[in-house]
Amino acid sequence: MNRIPTLLALALVPFFFTTQPLQAQQTPQSSAVDKRYADEVKALADQPAVKKAFQIFMDLEPQTKQNHLTLTEIPSPPFKEAVRAKKYAAMMKEAGADSVWIDEVNNVIAKRKGRSGKKTVVVESHLDTVFPEGTDVNVKQKGDTLYAPGIGDDTRGLAAILAVLKGMEKASIETDADVLFVGAVGEEGLGDLRGVKHLLRKGGPKVDSYIAVDGDGISSIVHRGLGSHRYRVTFKGPGGHSYGSFGIVNPHSAAGKTVYYFTTEADKVTRQGVKTTYSVSVIGGGTSVNAIPYESWMEIDMRSESPDKLNEVDQLLQAAVQRALKEENGLKRQGPDLTVDVKKIGDRPSGKTDITAPIVQRAIAVTKYMNAEPQLDVASTNANTPIALGIPAITIGSGGIGGGEHALNEWWLNDKGYLGMQRILLVLLTEAGLDKGTGGSGVKR
Repeated sequence: MNRIPTLLALALVPFFFTTQPLQAQQTPQSSAVDKRYADEVKALADQPAVKKAFQIFMDLEPQTKQNHLTLTEIPSPPFKEAVRAKKYAAMMKEAGADSVWIDEVNNVIAKRKGRSGKKTVVVESHLDTVFPEGTDVNVKQKGDTLYAPGIGDDTRGLAAILAVLKGMEKASIETDADVLFVGAVGEEGLGDLRGVKHLLRKGGPKVDSYIAVDGDGISSIVHRGLGSHRYRVTFKGPGGHSYGSFGIVNPHSAAGKTVYYFTTEADKVTRQGVKTTYSVSVIGGGTSVNAIPYESWMEIDMRSESPDKLNEVDQLLQAAVQRALKEENGLKRQGPDLTVDVKKIGDRPSGKTDITAPIVQRAIAVTKYMNAEPQLDVASTNANTPIALGIPAITIGSGGIGGGEHALNEWWLNDKGYLGMQRILLVLLTEAGLDKGTGGSGVKR
C-alpha cells in the first residue's frame, strides 16, 4: 500500500517522504524517543569518519545508479535468483568485504569483520522480484524517473546496502561488531521468506540484530511482522458425465461449501481485535460444462500480526474443509467418496519488536535526526523471521521515492536518494558500534 508523496522541509536539504514497505498497514503509535538514544545518534553523526561517509554517498551517486540499473536488468524471478546472486556477490567483493560467499539457497553473504566480533548485525535486502521468467526488465528513463519491473522492490535496496559497504570502506569506518551484508532469496510470494529462514536456521550464524532494507523513503520503521498462512485446498473425486454419472460426489460443491462456511465464521472473529484478514484468492478445476469435475482447488490467504488470531482463522478454515467434505460425501448416490488434500504453501511468522527496544528507539532517533517524521508500521517483510525468533529486527527504506510495486510500470525517482544510505549507516552503527580502540573515531588503524 502506497502513500501519496508529501514534501517536507529540511533545515539543510529537501527530500520527499513517500511510500512505506510493501504490504504495510499504518497504525498510529507514539514516536517519542529516549534522550539517551538521541544523544547517541548525535554523537555518531558528529564523528569525522561518519561525516566523510555521508559525503561519499553523495559522490557515489553515479556509480550507485549504474549498479542499480545493472542489477535491475538481471532477471531474478521467484526461485531463479542465481544469476543475480552471482553478480551481486562479485559487486560485494569488489566493494571491499572481508569475505563473500553464496550459500546453499543462493543467499549472498558479505562479511565485514568487527574489532571484537562479539556481536553480529545483519543488513539485508532481497534479491528476488515477483515477476516471472520472460518479463522485460530493461530500464526505461523518462525525465529523472526510472521505470522497470523490480526497480524499487527491492533492487534499490540491494544498491543501497552495497553503497553503504563502499562508504564504510572509503571512510575507513570500523565497527566493533561483525556486519553481514546480505542479498536474500525468496522474500516474495511463494518464496515464503525462505532465504532468511535458511540464514537464521538452527546451526546457522548467530545473529544479534537485523536490519532489513525494503521500500523507499526515510520515514518508515517496520517493527511489527504481518504474519500469513497460505493454503492450497484440493478436493478430488472420480469425475464423470453430468447426466450419466449423476449422483457421484462433486468437488466443486464441496469447495463452494468450504468457502461459505469459512468466510461466514471468519467474518465473525475478524470484526474485532487486531486487524486480521482472509481471502479465497484463486479457484480452479473442471473440464467442461457437461462434466462433473474430478478436481476442484482453491488458494487461501490469511494475515495478522497476532499469532493467536492467525491460528484462530486457520482453525476455522480446517473446520470448514472437513464439514464440507463430510456433507458432500453424505449426499452421494453412487461411487467412491470425495477426498481432500490441504497443503500449506506459505507460512510467514508474525510478532513484533517492542517500540521500547533499543533497535526501534535508535531507528526513531536516527529518523528524527534527519528531520523526518518516524512512521511506525506493520508489514510482511524479511524482518518477520528474526522478529518471530526473538531477534531485535526492523525494516527501513532505502531512500528516494517510488511506486507501482509488483506492477510492470514500477518506478523509482532518485530524489536525494543518498539520504537513504545515510540513514541506513547511522542505524547500523548504533547497533554495531564504532570501534573504541581509536578513541571512538571509528577509523581503522
